[in-house]
Amino acid sequence: MADRDGSACARNQPRDVWFLAGTLGTQAERVCSLPEGVPLAFPLVNMIGSSADCAAFMATAEGAAVLDGREVGSDAHQAETIEIRSAVGNPVTGREGHFTAVGCGLWVQLPALAAGEHTLKIRGQSGGFSVGVDYTLTVNAA
Repeated sequence: MADRDGSACARNQPRDVWFLAGTLGTQAERVCSLPEGVPLAFPLVNMIGSSADCAAFMATAEGAAVLDGREVGSDAHQAETIEIRSAVGNPVTGREGHFTAVGCGLWVQLPALAAGEHTLKIRGQSGGFSVGVDYTLTVNAA
């Protein structure tokens, strides 16, 4: 989320899905290379809080993602219990630990992209909070 240019986009990625980050309420332009054959997942807008926080957040949450000029669909995830493992200095909690929280947001899941260059625009907002990320994605052939 604090990655301004995409230079950290491969950090700690699992093998079965490639996560793209939003921001902490700012705009960003990122360039990211990823392997062929891995599906993508990313939030349009999301938060961690209480069930009540999530209800208020989701009441006004909206967003869109545009991949290579075409809008893609998103899924609303209401207050769901999530497990978080965090590292020291992370931009959300700042500390290392493992804890359970309530998460919510608008999320997109995409099948693996074809090899080559792609553009992805992510926009989301809820209340006074807004996110915008423009990605240039290069999918490397296997």
